[in-house]
Amino acid sequence: MTSRRRFLRNASALLLATVAAPAMAAPATSLEITTPMAPPEWALLERALLRANAEACEAFFARYFDERGFLLAVERWGANDGPDDAIENVNDWPHLHALGASDRLLELSKKAYEGNVRQYTLARTKDVPFAREGMYYKEFPVMTDWQHLSEGLSVFNLLGLSDPRDARYRDRVKRFSGFYMNEDPGAPNYDPRHKIIRSMITGSRGPMLRKATPLDWAGDPFNVGDFFMEHGERSYEETLHHYDEYTDVIGDGPLNLQVTSLVLNAYMLDHEPKYRDWLLGYVDAWVERAQANGGVLPSNIGLDGRIGGATGGKWWGGVYGWGFSPVVPQTGKREDRNRVPRAIVGFMNAYLLTGDDKYLEVWRRQADVINAQKKVIDGKVHTPRMYGDKGWYGYAPGDYRINGLEIWYLSMRASDRARAAEHPWLAFLDGKDPDFPVRILRKDLEQVRARAQAQRDDRSTPDTRLADAALDINPASANALIHLMQGGIHIARPPWSPTSPAQGGALLYARLRYFDPERRRAGVPEDVAALVETLSDEGASVILVNTNPVQARTVTVQGGGYGEHQVLSVAADDGAPVLVDASAFTVRLAAGAGARLVLKMKRHVNPPTLSFPWDRAI
Repeated sequence: MTSRRRFLRNASALLLATVAAPAMAAPATSLEITTPMAPPEWALLERALLRANAEACEAFFARYFDERGFLLAVERWGANDGPDDAIENVNDWPHLHALGASDRLLELSKKAYEGNVRQYTLARTKDVPFAREGMYYKEFPVMTDWQHLSEGLSVFNLLGLSDPRDARYRDRVKRFSGFYMNEDPGAPNYDPRHKIIRSMITGSRGPMLRKATPLDWAGDPFNVGDFFMEHGERSYEETLHHYDEYTDVIGDGPLNLQVTSLVLNAYMLDHEPKYRDWLLGYVDAWVERAQANGGVLPSNIGLDGRIGGATGGKWWGGVYGWGFSPVVPQTGKREDRNRVPRAIVGFMNAYLLTGDDKYLEVWRRQADVINAQKKVIDGKVHTPRMYGDKGWYGYAPGDYRINGLEIWYLSMRASDRARAAEHPWLAFLDGKDPDFPVRILRKDLEQVRARAQAQRDDRSTPDTRLADAALDINPASANALIHLMQGGIHIARPPWSPTSPAQGGALLYARLRYFDPERRRAGVPEDVAALVETLSDEGASVILVNTNPVQARTVTVQGGGYGEHQVLSVAADDGAPVLVDASAFTVRLAAGAGARLVLKMKRHVNPPTLSFPWDRAI
């Protein structure tokens, strides 16, 4: 009997047994793969990268954290080097564990997070008024903007991927969401009548309803010359003056949409309707504002609910808005700092919940409006990035394609692909660059090595380091693994493509995800590697291989990062498709075996969940 016929016989028998049995919380289909496959180079590199990440991250933790999980650096409040930067030192560690890296990474991620909460609850300011009793209150930042709040949640928002049953995580994600749903009387951040978050600066002590001062942003005075300054400030005065124009914080702004990642996590725990209702109600209000503003998301909504209501009627006003180009003290020149594109995360979360194209159409229309302003400068097409009192400005070469790849990734429409900038991963998915997996995995392996070396070369001491000093040598390298293993995109800092703005606190957007049913944990089992070769609206193809020549491995494959996609059927090595009709299925890979699986899928039809496949009726 050929291996293909044996596969079909085994798969069909297992499927019939499952269908005949009563409904139970277990994968609906089990497949047996026995076809021998010599481990491809990409598979060996994936396994090597997972191991290298874990070892390098553990060494990094030992150098820059203490036994309590406290970061060994000078504690400050500030947008440059505050608590959010401290926890960002372990960015991507939860991603790596959820992909299949060592359990030690999850342990250290949690330890760093617990340490961060404790460290900055104890840390106090002298001059900044709202943090004099602690930079964290109720385990959450007292009062800051959602660029920095989201960056500070980059680790927390992904912990549910690996341990959704953790009691502390469950309590916190619901309690933190409650700060923005008026469930805590001490944090009246939300106005349900106008569907606005009442300030650009919010937190566990509520919204800032006055003009912000440079001190609020820069933190207490300190001797700048003692430290590496990421933005190049040469004195505390320059640090302070960096924020001279960061005053217009009253009212809502698009950056606040990043709170939706927190609220979506709360919903995905138990599917409580209030979280879904709040998230969609808030994002829908922004859909309406864009429509009322000629197709462009306004960057200020006043306390009265009017567009530009807190900035003299200017829809482009507010900190980090369309017209935000403050002076850089070191140069005396203005720098464009429009952060509106980061708001796409809120619309992506609404799409993850619903699959409703209206959340993507907002961004298409906005791009159309901006591209209609194109000019030819020095013989090349330029389009604007900013809008101010005199109209559009901040022209850059080429069409406006910011966020185009994210839109296409969710919609899978050819028309959206035409709008998006090119990316080498997309060329691979098109079959144009078969060497991409090996090349990008080797690049990430080299990045791990180089950053581990940079750590060894670092001569700084805790009293000469600010919280952001070691961010660039955090060795975690997850980009290639997310692309190749999960068919996913990495909405993170730094950006995953030149036309995708840097983000913090985003969730996982992936076509596939894996679990180890024998060890009852997230991620591929030991020795298993995966390569997503194609993506389409109707499905995906993935190669699964067991690199172990002696031991069999079993892996559960899930549709979507949160089970939001239904797998209709699966076919192995061009064989006949086998019915699945579930959000997950299980594959047993014999020793040294592998196969190319073609999945037919119906996307965004299941309520997203953090539950593992065996803990739910799938």
